[in-house]
Amino acid sequence: MSAIATAAALSIPTSLCRSSKVVRGGFAVSAIIGEEGELVGRKNLWTTIFEVEDPRSKVPHCKGKFLDVYQALEVARYDIQYCDWKARQDVLTIMLLHEKVVQVLNPLAREYKSIGTLKKELAELQEELAVAHNQVHISEARISTALDKLAYMETLVNDRLLQDSNTMESNVSTPTPSTSTEFLDTVKSRQPRRSLNVSGPVQPYHSRLKNFWYPVAFSADLKDDTMVPIDCFEEPWVIFRGKDGKPGCVQNTCAHRACPLHLGSINEGRIQCPYHGWEYSIDGKCEKMPSTRLLNVKIRALPCFEQEGMIWIWPGDDPPTANLPSLLPPSGFQIHAEIVMELPVEHGLLLDNLLDLAHAPFTHTSTFAKGWSVPSLVKFLTPASGLQGYWDPYPIDMEFRPPCMVLSTIGISKPGKLEGQNTKECSTHLHQLHVCLPSSRQKTRLLYRMSLDFAPVLKHVPFIQYLWRHFAEKVLNEDLKLVLGQQERMLNGANVWNWPVSYDKLGVRYRLWRDAIEQGSKRLPFEKSA
Repeated sequence: MSAIATAAALSIPTSLCRSSKVVRGGFAVSAIIGEEGELVGRKNLWTTIFEVEDPRSKVPHCKGKFLDVYQALEVARYDIQYCDWKARQDVLTIMLLHEKVVQVLNPLAREYKSIGTLKKELAELQEELAVAHNQVHISEARISTALDKLAYMETLVNDRLLQDSNTMESNVSTPTPSTSTEFLDTVKSRQPRRSLNVSGPVQPYHSRLKNFWYPVAFSADLKDDTMVPIDCFEEPWVIFRGKDGKPGCVQNTCAHRACPLHLGSINEGRIQCPYHGWEYSIDGKCEKMPSTRLLNVKIRALPCFEQEGMIWIWPGDDPPTANLPSLLPPSGFQIHAEIVMELPVEHGLLLDNLLDLAHAPFTHTSTFAKGWSVPSLVKFLTPASGLQGYWDPYPIDMEFRPPCMVLSTIGISKPGKLEGQNTKECSTHLHQLHVCLPSSRQKTRLLYRMSLDFAPVLKHVPFIQYLWRHFAEKVLNEDLKLVLGQQERMLNGANVWNWPVSYDKLGVRYRLWRDAIEQGSKRLPFEKSA
């Protein structure tokens, strides 16, 4: 991380360099707040919340031109402490001035003062209140700037996880401390370019990527007499239900003559090959061989489990974990649509797309983002170590859940009126689940589930599922033509992550997680602590 950038991003407000005597615009509040910032005069019951220690005596002293990450964090902590203290002082000033107004208007006081005197005192107090209110707005701006600096510093720290850790060679002098955000823009423009390398043909999948539970089908699509053929990590499988109704997953290739089993039928909980009638149970054992002696034959079968309306498989060689993650929508939501699509794109590229919302007002102009304005700044805010967060200025919460799931909750608002809200401020919501199963290195099986916390009557509208599918396909097709273009160029050597920016944070973290998987890292980045 660039120490120069950190120092500039966390420059101390100019107000910290001023005298402790608080004088603004000709209005001295020293009658209320002493020259050393201590409260004077009569204390009221509510003054205890303002008795915060003046942090100016504890300003960090850092040697040298530049700050390392620990010094930068200390400066950032001090910046926030100062802003908090100053905001409290500004609010206290207003409250004490209001109390003075009450005292001036006291009927007993009016008996000893002329009307002219009262008018003059009230006019002076009104002017002082206006100045004090203005100071509160300044404090709000300082707090906002300090939080922006912290968010940007987090981005700089996270950048250290990327491969390129080279710093700038040019000498840059330390900027003058300021509370304005123009220094943030200057520093960002001086940052060395960092990139991920996602280019060339997709390499064979690492065995560690297989050691997860993968959702592969919705329970509603797997009837007692049906089969669901799937590809997973470039191997063909078929899912069906056994005699007891439990699902099973076996290789979609007959042991006899390699005929695809899904072309056959289900017979008493066994899948029957259409070529010579060999029948297999959900554990892969051949239990029937018509017209010949029964031999001890078995085909591969994967651990298969059903939970919360989804069929899961474990394609890896390691023993499966005991618990499956829950993918149900939050409490209060009802599932309205479950859709499965086969897409001709590598699953990582599709995840990159789903984890990015900044493209919406440019790509989805005919569907859900129609009428959206283009924000001056799009940010994804997330914990320092996490794979979830929320978008600003859009009311959307989002999470990448390993190995291949994206969950999002969207606050429903009027079209084009999304800015300035978050999901908690919206009364109605849409919840989405996207599962991107890696069928092959250029094909993805997408499972999409849509839930709403309003309009339950829509579930009973005839043929509504066709309407949901039409809309989902229309949105997806807007993305697909772009992602297919990316894939073509990636296969020819172009780097699809050549220049990540701030709103790419969640996509970058997914790529770092996947790189760690494929490099055999013992501890994966962004794991939730136990």
